[in-house]
Amino acid sequence: MPAVTQETGVPRSADVRNYVLVTAAYWADTIADGASRMLVLFYFYELGYSPFEVASLFLFYEVFGVVTNLVGGWLAARLGLRATLIGGLTVQLVALVMLGAVPPSWLAVGYVMAAQALSGIAKDLTKMSSKSAVRLVVAEDDAGALYRWVAILTGSKNALKGVGFFLGCLLLTLVGFQAGMLLLAGLVLAALVAVVTLMRGELGRPDAKARFRQMFSNNPAVNALAAARVFLFASRDVWFVVGLPVFLRAEHGWSFWQVGIFMAVWVLGYGLVQATAPRYVRSPDGGTAAWLAFLLAAFPAAIAIVLATGADPVLAVITGLIVFGVVFALNSAVHSYLILAYADGDKVAMNVGFYYMANAGGRLAGTILSGALYQWQGLEACLWASTGCVLAAGLLSRRIDRRPVSGLPAPQHAAAST
Repeated sequence: MPAVTQETGVPRSADVRNYVLVTAAYWADTIADGASRMLVLFYFYELGYSPFEVASLFLFYEVFGVVTNLVGGWLAARLGLRATLIGGLTVQLVALVMLGAVPPSWLAVGYVMAAQALSGIAKDLTKMSSKSAVRLVVAEDDAGALYRWVAILTGSKNALKGVGFFLGCLLLTLVGFQAGMLLLAGLVLAALVAVVTLMRGELGRPDAKARFRQMFSNNPAVNALAAARVFLFASRDVWFVVGLPVFLRAEHGWSFWQVGIFMAVWVLGYGLVQATAPRYVRSPDGGTAAWLAFLLAAFPAAIAIVLATGADPVLAVITGLIVFGVVFALNSAVHSYLILAYADGDKVAMNVGFYYMANAGGRLAGTILSGALYQWQGLEACLWASTGCVLAAGLLSRRIDRRPVSGLPAPQHAAAST
């Protein structure tokens, strides 16, 4: 158990040092990941790829994200979180160099899909490492501190992902696809060097006896959260990954800059709401996750209905998705807290890995559906699919216990000191 301060419930010295390094590395990887996705999306769309073909470029990114979260949680339990973090940054560096330092003739579909597979592995290794680290450095009996720290980490990550979206469009405009990838590789390299040289210890106690079969949780609360997470994140990516940017670019003539700025602002706002969620949603439990999901379902349905009436489509989409983002961010923050609250104390990394495997599965389904549905029936079809996914997430969330089961009490007025 790390030493903690009396007034804040957060750990001192080496534990905080390591956590700061993990978080900074996660931020660097998040910016690079968001920027590279926008570079790939618009570069290949401008080459004449269809929306479904563009979505297919990210297929292995999401597939390997599922696999990575499953295997990565087991590796983190056996080797420690420092090893998985360094591995994630190294793989991201390789993926970016693969796209930035080769002849343009190499940039065919199969090659790009392979590079995106490595990016998916890298992103989920770093995410699992940083999310698990929160539980390891916060006092076990301080649920309020856990809620605050998780909200800040998750919110800041998503805010920086928005920066990455903007940066990707900026790099594509100013320096081009391959030079942009190499600049992002430099950012990741700097983070990797900092972790290797400055981090002390393994950040967690490696357990050489951890077995792979323990990745599959026997905890009903974790399983219910994971199932709800699949549909929650599918509900976002089914319109966000391909449908929205192509809708704005192809149907309404927005420039790279305009699309990048809007998506960046949306994700930045989403991240800020997540970071401040404890101010607005207190003492969250399974019931909180359920009612937030049912509320969320109203917004994509409303946007689709308005689009069908012939109203100004851009105004309807932008306004509706801003409100969707606020409620989605609150729901996601509650989920991120609950998985750590429910996680078994002796296998946090494996529970988190299992949970984010479900998260990656939702993103995979949303990504493929985004390209397919948009090509078939446009953005309205994406929005109706989003509505159905959110309703499913709400129904599954009703199966989650009304209080944490891991020994952490439900946080009482967790935002009091934020």
